[in-house]
Amino acid sequence: MVTVENGSVDFMFFRPDAERVSIAGDFNDWKPDELEMKPVGNGNWGCKMSLPAGEYRFRYCADGEWFADYAACGLEPGSFGMDSLLVVSPRRLSVAAVAVAPKEPINIERTFAA
Repeated sequence: MVTVENGSVDFMFFRPDAERVSIAGDFNDWKPDELEMKPVGNGNWGCKMSLPAGEYRFRYCADGEWFADYAACGLEPGSFGMDSLLVVSPRRLSVAAVAVAPKEPINIERTFAA
């Protein structure tokens, strides 16, 4: 499973009997030894990264065996089977306006020339 929020991507993969799990995709030139996932409990493996907006293809590699993520943004045929599709939307800018009351009343006097 993969979730994306404002450029931050969380990968979660269930493989309780695996000794080593990693992620490979077009974002790291399909290098299975580069992005290792960490066990996070209950047979799940996790990894978090930031990616710029765009479309990416990826797979999980568990103990040398490749797996697609069927809960990703879709699947596409790749050179060696089905690749998972990841879509990262452009980051949203958030602006918060906060009203602040002055501590003392503001007294503005204007003098006009006659």
